[in-house]
Amino acid sequence: MPFTAEQIRDAIRHLRRADPVLGSLIVKAGPFTLKLNRDRFGMLVRSILSQQISTKAARSIRLRLDELLKPDKVAPDAVARVTDEQLRSVGLSGQKVRYLRDLTERTLDGRLRLDRIGRLPDEEAIEHLIQVKGIGRWTAQMFLMFSLGRLDVFPHDDLGVRSSIRDLYGLPELPDKHRSHAIAEPWAPYRTVASWYCWRLIDVKNDPKMDASEYPV
Repeated sequence: MPFTAEQIRDAIRHLRRADPVLGSLIVKAGPFTLKLNRDRFGMLVRSILSQQISTKAARSIRLRLDELLKPDKVAPDAVARVTDEQLRSVGLSGQKVRYLRDLTERTLDGRLRLDRIGRLPDEEAIEHLIQVKGIGRWTAQMFLMFSLGRLDVFPHDDLGVRSSIRDLYGLPELPDKHRSHAIAEPWAPYRTVASWYCWRLIDVKNDPKMDASEYPV
């Protein structure tokens, strides 16, 4: 289910009280506008496309993939019908083509049950997802945050989150996992919302009008 207005109010209230530094960013950045992606297969495809490339490049590839699959949407049966050469023609590397094939096959044969994954606790859902080639913990966490709407996910390996923590708290270098978790501990049980604001910090500096509803993929 989507984030409710009450959940967001509670999250913002908690974060501003628990961490005044983050609270100042929340005031500058404005409302929390994350929109959940209910297309679970499509969300995983987007996450794979976004790996190790810029957001702009990922969106360009995504648009070309959408065009390739028309009139169908990005769905397992549609991806299964196109060739590897066609997938590479939209800008996918050979490795990412293999990742999409494994995701598609597991979805079609039932090894990956996206229709049931929302019933699993966070860690069980992550363990289920990382069985797919190309889906590591970061990608699984993005799925929990941006598709399942889990409120307390903290992607400590995310470079954008780590960079924002460094800048917000005046650290001399990027924080490691343990430092990041220590700083983020007061944010619980709303670390998804806090992480979104960490991504938003980049745009507060560079492009305040950027649509932040789809961070980070």
